[in-house]
Amino acid sequence: MKTLDVRTIAPRERHPTIFNLFDGLEPGQAFELVNDHDPKPLYYQFSAERNGRFAWEYLEQGPEVWRVRIGKRG
Repeated sequence: MKTLDVRTIAPRERHPTIFNLFDGLEPGQAFELVNDHDPKPLYYQFSAERNGRFAWEYLEQGPEVWRVRIGKRG
């Protein structure tokens, strides 16, 4: 599973980078997102733009590092 650590990416580039990676996944594939805060706004954006097509699982919930498995549903 690929890991995307967005902590070193400029904030304005983070969501486009994440969605580009997600859109390139095959159904059933996933990646691990690493962030320095709870990516809850990203979850809401996925819900609005990719509703029913993604899976979201917290692997670590702070306080310094947040890790989320984001998968593409078939």
